[in-house]
Amino acid sequence: MDLLVTLVTGGIIGWVASLIMGTDAEMGLLANVFIGVLGSLLGTWLAATLGLPVGGAARWLFALLGAAVLIAIVRALGIFRPRRA
Repeated sequence: MDLLVTLVTGGIIGWVASLIMGTDAEMGLLANVFIGVLGSLLGTWLAATLGLPVGGAARWLFALLGAAVLIAIVRALGIFRPRRA
């Protein structure tokens, strides 16, 4: 059950981060889940490393920020490209 919750939450965080970063049209469901889960881990790890409180609503904020940073890194590497019509 924990895996299912992690995947659904990661998908939501990845989707919201892709909307914020403007890559929603370039990412699919699997990319949203992947970015969301890894970005959540990155964001909460970075916040804990910096000594910031990582609980409650702050956890969601750090997860979203981590996913946005991960999207920026992946975009800089040229993995996400706009789709051509």
